[in-house]
Amino acid sequence: MPTIPRTMRAAALDRFGGPEVLTLHTLPVPVPDADEVLIAVHTASVGVWDADIREGWSPSGRVQFPLVLGSDGSGTIAALGASVDRFAVGDEVYSFAWDNPKGGFYAEYVAVLSHTVAGVPGCLDLEHAGAAPVSGLTALQGIDDHLHLTAAETVIIHGASGGVGTVAVQFAKLREARVLATAAGEDGLALVRRLGADHAVDGRRDGIAVAARGFAPNGVDAVLAFAGGDALERCLDALREGGRLAYPNGVEPAPKPRRGITITPYDAVAGVAEFERLNRAIEESKLEVVIAAAYPLADAAKAHERLAAGHVLGKIVLRVR
Repeated sequence: MPTIPRTMRAAALDRFGGPEVLTLHTLPVPVPDADEVLIAVHTASVGVWDADIREGWSPSGRVQFPLVLGSDGSGTIAALGASVDRFAVGDEVYSFAWDNPKGGFYAEYVAVLSHTVAGVPGCLDLEHAGAAPVSGLTALQGIDDHLHLTAAETVIIHGASGGVGTVAVQFAKLREARVLATAAGEDGLALVRRLGADHAVDGRRDGIAVAARGFAPNGVDAVLAFAGGDALERCLDALREGGRLAYPNGVEPAPKPRRGITITPYDAVAGVAEFERLNRAIEESKLEVVIAAAYPLADAAKAHERLAAGHVLGKIVLRVR
């Protein structure tokens, strides 16, 4: 059995504010309950919602300082709760534990419910697995559970060069759909084309309508959106009668209702079955997890500064170990 220290390093905040409030702390290592596992964190994912929480938003309304951010990441099992028999100490795992009451992944250890944890797919190393849980679950559930995308259907993936969008392009191609991707900048367009998009257009410009007409003259079947605003409204203009839109909660501004269009906001769900399905999709697609930048745990504030600067192609991560 590995020796588990009593304290750990964690990037945490004692008050709300800008990136500068995210500083290195020494905190107690959390103790797992019977249905939890303790993970020695290798890589923590940095999400845009982490910045929202840092600035004062709380998913549940409960806040206790010091607050450790981070909803997903990867690592190795360091200890098991008394009722957990799905894992062994030393297993490489990744996890999505939203609003975890015992703290997030910006730390050397995290204790999470065992059903929010899965073994790392064989095609990913720990760093890339750490960037994958939220992105992978959000992308796959949008495509399969909310859009019910099928082979030969046409889909606009809006915001395709971000952390979730880069995964969604690959999963949509796994389902044999035809993908029109919106991205930002020539580098973003080149990235989504390389990941398999059939056509790509700069979402900040006015070419979405023209590109969509050429891509699907009778209208697009579906839109999966990871960004809001005027550009998303132009994507909706391209939908056929009876078309459908899905987007994760948190996309702002939210799209306006439209007659003849099914609009579905959703949240990613973590569970044993959900991770089993995600692992299959990752293996079958030979998923490329795009990491835009990686920072040591002590530089979590710099990671948030990079996030605020925008134009992030893929995911930002923290290297904890």
